[in-house]
Amino acid sequence: MEQHKIKVGITHGDINGIGYEIIIKALADSRILEMCTPIVYGSSKVAAYYRKAMDNEIFTFNNINTAKEANNKRPNIINCVSEEVRVELGKSTKMAGEAALSALEAAVRDLKSGDIDAVVTAPINKENIQSESFNFPGHTEYFAKEFGTKNYLMLMISDILKIGVVTGHIPVNQIVASLTRERILNNLRVLHKTLLEDFSVRKPRIAVLGLNPHAGDGGVIGDEEERIILPAIRQANEEGIIALGPYPADGYFGAGEFKKFDATLAMYHDQGLIPFKSFAFESGVNYTAGLPIIRTSPGHGTAYDIAGNGTASEESFRNALYLAIDLFENRKRFEILSKNPLQRHEIDRTGGE
Repeated sequence: MEQHKIKVGITHGDINGIGYEIIIKALADSRILEMCTPIVYGSSKVAAYYRKAMDNEIFTFNNINTAKEANNKRPNIINCVSEEVRVELGKSTKMAGEAALSALEAAVRDLKSGDIDAVVTAPINKENIQSESFNFPGHTEYFAKEFGTKNYLMLMISDILKIGVVTGHIPVNQIVASLTRERILNNLRVLHKTLLEDFSVRKPRIAVLGLNPHAGDGGVIGDEEERIILPAIRQANEEGIIALGPYPADGYFGAGEFKKFDATLAMYHDQGLIPFKSFAFESGVNYTAGLPIIRTSPGHGTAYDIAGNGTASEESFRNALYLAIDLFENRKRFEILSKNPLQRHEIDRTGGE
């Protein structure tokens, strides 16, 4: 009997960016089909436009109406947008935003019904996608709302490091007011849980960064470390979570301290994302931890400036696809072990993963 391959939904993102280019480049590698059944939520018309622009007429999609019809030996595509859709390379248009949202909504419906097992989202333009149906600063918050998740975490993944951020897509002048002991603690709980269940880390070690320069210098440069961050770390420790810090961000990354930990929790977006993208700009992956489903995306944006010229790297998207597969399998394995404590004890005792 043929082994079941997981169905991975792929939303096409902004049609005027590099989404289709990186999707086609990644799926052109036949080895992908050995690991999963890819289903693109998008437009066969737009896909054909990009195949021609890339001079890649050999690659083709299998057109289907529902995920249930997917051919597990072909890259599949479900038409989610009007045939009137128009590509305008490198431009932010209302039509592109509507097309991105239509694909996203279709994939979410199939995730909820169980017709796909995981989803990889190509980059959207956070401005042109805004509508009555999408009033969020990004994918992360949208998925959290759709799946009723209060405590979630944007987690950036690479071979070198994993970085989560307590406050994500908010203005800098709102960061301090948004930081609370409970919010940091909830993020530590989510991060600890995802390291255990999704990444198969037996005893996760988490580093927590300070907010202020030099992590406050004992209160000389701000008191948030003493007043908010340290109490959250202590409470996490009492709950059995190995969390250490707060560490001054500059020295922590500069000295390579992150290599001693399984993950890092930053206080705000740029504190975590600047060092992350310095290390892994083309290879990093964005994962929304804490959701009941698996959602990953490449760590970059729409890249309008290079759209259509054939130079976009598919590495980050391919890594997002691989990670979605790995996380789904890891989570399934953890669930099986949780139902069989004896088997889990044997693995822990022998030092296995």
